[in-house]
Formats: sequence, C-alpha cells, structure tokens
Amino acid sequence: MAKPDRRRTPKLSEMEWEIVKPLWEKGPMAARDMYQHVPQEYGWAYKTVKTMLSRLVKKGVLTYTQVGNSYLYAAAYGRDEITRAATGSFIDRVFDGALRPFLAHFVEQASEEELRVLRSELARLSREREKSK
Repeated sequence: MAKPDRRRTPKLSEMEWEIVKPLWEKGPMAARDMYQHVPQEYGWAYKTVKTMLSRLVKKGVLTYTQVGNSYLYAAAYGRDEITRAATGSFIDRVFDGALRPFLAHFVEQASEEELRVLRSELARLSREREKSK
C-alpha cells in the first residue's frame, strides 16, 4: 500500500482543529451550529468562526453547499488522513523522521491499559502483514 503524500494534505493550526473536529464527529453543519461547538474558553465571536470557515474552504480542508440563505460545511478530508499527516510531520520535525525514538517516548508515557491496547494492535498488524505476503 502506498503511503499518502503528507505534503499535499493540508496542515491545520490548533484553532483550525477545533473548527474541523465537530464536522468529523457530527457531519455537515451550518456556521451557526459550528459556533455552538467551539470551546467557550476561546472566547470567539461568531464572525471569527465564519472567518475560520472561509479560510478552511480556501485551504481545501472544508467544502460547502448552499442551502437556502446559508451554507452547510463538510470536511473534505477524513480525520485519519489529517491525523496521519500531522503525526508524520511532527515525527519528521521533532524526531528527524525516526519512528523508534518517537515510540519509545510514547511508551514511557503510556498507561498499562494503553500498553495493552498497543500490544494488541501490534499483534493484529503483524498478522495482517503475514497474510499479505
């Protein structure tokens, strides 16, 4: 399976993540609905949310359809795709692209439950790779 080109997947700022998350969780929404989902601690005005939505449309992260006098916004990329690109970019920048030190750092921080889930996931991936050989 070919790896997606992370350079072509748009990068999101912290605030842009907050705008896109509700669309991934709940599906397409109007700007007013999006405004209701922005964490209150940001203190954003409705106009700020509208500006962010416009920027994300220009970046190609969101699409929209006009419904009457309003717009219904939707994510153009899935959460997994954006997360993969962001994680890869982080590993490239912070760990010079080396996965082993990243994983070592993660494992040091992980709870016993997270380690159990990780072992299970690694075993599943290993079985899948063996089958595809």
